[in-house]
Amino acid sequence: MSRVVVLGSLNVDLVTRVPQHPSPGETVLGEGLRRLAGGKGANQAMAAARAGASVTMVGAVGDDEGGRAYAARLAAAGVDTGALSVVDEPTGTALIVVDDTGENSIVVVAGANATVTADALPDLGPGDVLLVQLEVPLDTVADACSRARGQGARVVLNTAPYADLPDDVLALADPVVANEHEAARLAMTSGTPGSLLVTLGADGARWGDLALPAERVDDVVDTTGAGDAFCGALAAALADGADDEAALRAALAAGARAVRHEGAQPDPAL
Repeated sequence: MSRVVVLGSLNVDLVTRVPQHPSPGETVLGEGLRRLAGGKGANQAMAAARAGASVTMVGAVGDDEGGRAYAARLAAAGVDTGALSVVDEPTGTALIVVDDTGENSIVVVAGANATVTADALPDLGPGDVLLVQLEVPLDTVADACSRARGQGARVVLNTAPYADLPDDVLALADPVVANEHEAARLAMTSGTPGSLLVTLGADGARWGDLALPAERVDDVVDTTGAGDAFCGALAAALADGADDEAALRAALAAGARAVRHEGAQPDPAL
C-alpha cells in the first residue's frame, strides 16, 4: 500500500483573537489564549490521514508536556510516529493572531524543528509520496527530496514559509505547491519545478494548464491551516493513484472545509 511520508514541523500554537491586526508600533488587546496543535508538517500529516492515507510523520518534538501530548495525538489519529524524534530542545511554538475577518498573522519559534534531519526517513518506493514544507532546515529538505526521488517516490514540496531552494531541489518536486506570493518570488529565481501548483485562495488553484475554482465558503471562521489541509489531501489523493484533476479537486475541498473551524486542525485543542 502506498504511503504519504511527511517530513516537517510540529508546533504548539498559542492563539488569540483581535478585532484587527495592529499596525507597526501599535498595541491591541487580544481576547482569550488557546493552546492548539499546529506546525505545517503535522497539520499536513493529519490532513492526509483524514483523507484516508497511510501516513508516517518524520519530525522532532521536545521532551516536554507539549511534545508528549502531540506524539500521542498523532498516534491516536492513526499516524505512524516511529520516525518522530524526541530531542533536548523545546517543542516548536507558533504565536498566532486572528482578526475578526478570519485572517491571521503568525510568528514561529522553531525549537525542536531545527534539529530534524533526513536520516529518519523510512525506505520509500514507487507510489509513495514524500510531502515536505520549509519549517525545518533547508538542507534537510534538500536531502529528503533527493533520497525520496532516488528511491522512486514522488515529491510534493510546499514552499511555505518561502525560502529560496537550489534549482536541482525544485526540479525534483511534482508539484511544487505555492500560494500567489510564493509563486511570484519563485518566478524571480532560475529554478524550474517539475510542475508548479499555485493556490489562489477563494479563486481556486492552477496546476500547469489545469485551473479549478474553489468551493464557495460563506462562513469563514479561521484561515489558519487551510493551505496545509490542501497539501495533505493532495498528497493523499496522489498516493492513492488519483490523476492531477481528481487530486486537485480533493485538495480544494479539504481547503474549503478547513476555513470553517478554528485552528489548523479539526478538534485542535492540544
